[in-house]
Amino acid sequence: MIKAIKMKAVATCAKIAAVLEDSRGEGFVDSAIAILISVVIGALLLGGLYALFGDTVLPTLTERIEDMFNYAG
Repeated sequence: MIKAIKMKAVATCAKIAAVLEDSRGEGFVDSAIAILISVVIGALLLGGLYALFGDTVLPTLTERIEDMFNYAG
């Protein structure tokens, strides 16, 4: 019985050592770079959309709305 408990403890220690020595997986640096790239691409997209709507769409929209409510003729 003691021998079985000892063997189980050795097997558990071996599993724990294997988990601690495992070097695969994603690191913190990889995650930080991925988040940084996502933020930069998102900022570029938002900047482009803001430029498009600010220069092209909104002036035309404002003009059309003013024309719709221009009751004087």
